[in-house]
Amino acid sequence: MTPSTPDMDLNAPELRARAVRAAQGQAPFDLLIEGGMVLDMVTGRQRRADVGIVGPLIASVHAPDPACCAKVRLDATGQIIVPGFIDTHMHVESSMVTPSEYAAAVVPRGVTTALWDPHEFANVMGESGLDYACRSVTGMALRLLPLVPTCVPSAPGYECSGGDFTPATVAKWLARGDIHGAAELMTMHALLQGDARVSGIVGAGLASGKRVCGHARGLAGPQLQAFAASGVETDHELTSAADLLARLEAGFTIELRGSHDHLLPEFARALLELGELPQTVTLCTDDVFPDALTQKGGLDHVIRRMIACGLPPLWAYRAATLNAATRIGRRDLGLVAPGRRADLVVLSDVHAVQASQVVANGHVVAKDGILTVAHPVQAPALHDSMRIGPITAADFEIPAKGPKARIATLSKPRFPEWGTRIVDVAQDRLVLPADMIRMGIINRHGAATPMRVAFLENWGTWRGAFATTVSHDSHNLTVFGQNAQDMAVAATAVRDAGGGLAVASMGQVVACLPLPICGLVSDRPLPEVAQGFATVQAALDTLVDWHPPYLVFKALFGASLVCNAGPRLSDLGLVDVFEGRVLKSCILQDGIS
Repeated sequence: MTPSTPDMDLNAPELRARAVRAAQGQAPFDLLIEGGMVLDMVTGRQRRADVGIVGPLIASVHAPDPACCAKVRLDATGQIIVPGFIDTHMHVESSMVTPSEYAAAVVPRGVTTALWDPHEFANVMGESGLDYACRSVTGMALRLLPLVPTCVPSAPGYECSGGDFTPATVAKWLARGDIHGAAELMTMHALLQGDARVSGIVGAGLASGKRVCGHARGLAGPQLQAFAASGVETDHELTSAADLLARLEAGFTIELRGSHDHLLPEFARALLELGELPQTVTLCTDDVFPDALTQKGGLDHVIRRMIACGLPPLWAYRAATLNAATRIGRRDLGLVAPGRRADLVVLSDVHAVQASQVVANGHVVAKDGILTVAHPVQAPALHDSMRIGPITAADFEIPAKGPKARIATLSKPRFPEWGTRIVDVAQDRLVLPADMIRMGIINRHGAATPMRVAFLENWGTWRGAFATTVSHDSHNLTVFGQNAQDMAVAATAVRDAGGGLAVASMGQVVACLPLPICGLVSDRPLPEVAQGFATVQAALDTLVDWHPPYLVFKALFGASLVCNAGPRLSDLGLVDVFEGRVLKSCILQDGIS
């Protein structure tokens, strides 16, 4: 067996028989990791032990014995051996590279398994996007397990995307062996209100016997209890320590994510106050941008930060291994123990989560931060996702009758609120106040909907424009700025690039990162994509006054996340899923004197 083949059945009689003989010294191990200390995820103890491997199976974890025979020996002297890390919730697309590029980045850091929700691809290309995801994961050292997206679009009736996953669609894909569950359900309120479509999707997940994953942002009290009662079993949308405890008590599997740095210290304190790590706590990355993936890593960075926040290293590693394996239903993973799959990480530094060597399915796949196995040939890419005509500055203007108009505004980034404002009207269009910016969205999936424009308050001072097709979750072309001409220039650059990100100022493109695969992903190497992403951010940093932790560059990509609480702009207008509100125009009343 090689790392480029699917997981071999560990219960194959010949394999088990070889392991039994090798464990008793009657046959050589295929690989012997010797000289190291095993950090046991069950007992919490460190003990000196050698690990004997036969094929993809751990045959023995025993006291050092120089007489042991092995075909290949791996020296782990002075180092710690732990199970391979399991990322319980992530989106490859957020790193803006192909799955093979992503794998090459995280496997050398110790990640051997990841649960992938490819709802970005699916929201752009429908079932073709999911098919691409399933074909792309073959032949990699990373065990990348696709889930079937449950929210395509993320909020039906409030936005339009490039796909439509009905209960029948979800059920069809769940019947496949290469689909490992139903991905995060973000249509929370529709489910709680008994919507037939969403209830049917959850029902399809439950009928399949596979996991139904969740997204419970903003739910508390009876609503949170109801969400759990529906059969949804996971959540990663935690906003406070109280949120964490409420979800633990409701029985959810917690996918503690690393994408919100400012919350990790209070999560660590809350767990420490419990006095033990709940078995339902796992770790995930959710979204990692390409520059962060290159510089800081993936799940290893989450483990490292939790340790830095005071979590005992054993707890952090247990959450990323044994707890994760148990919660995703993989009894073959998560332990350095005989009978388990040989996914192992040899750590030169436990606190820094520094992997010197990584073993997957019994083969050394990475050494000293470098992947040692070949990249697989990726499936044909999905291009031509920009079904948009010419874009002009006039598209970002809002027609109105003068001399003044009362409008609905979107106030505050990340956690938006409804606002109202009286604004001037000149030349039959709204005049943007100096303390506000515009946001525009145009459907890029072929729907005949007009450009939607909103005025945003408390979004800082902008001296340029930003356009992106990475815009959760329907990924329509989204543009921010004060000057309509700059917005048109940035949007046109993204359209002409086949999707991606662009910054414009004074009528010129300042920076552009093409993402031609679904308008989400590049076919270029990760270092090149990371540099391009960093260049775009640096360009915008000179044109926008950010105010962390909410008014930050990353907030731009989630500004149209309509499934979350509060008002948002979508290709259908200003919408609020929680209030059931859709305004085709921001104008509440014009012709005011």
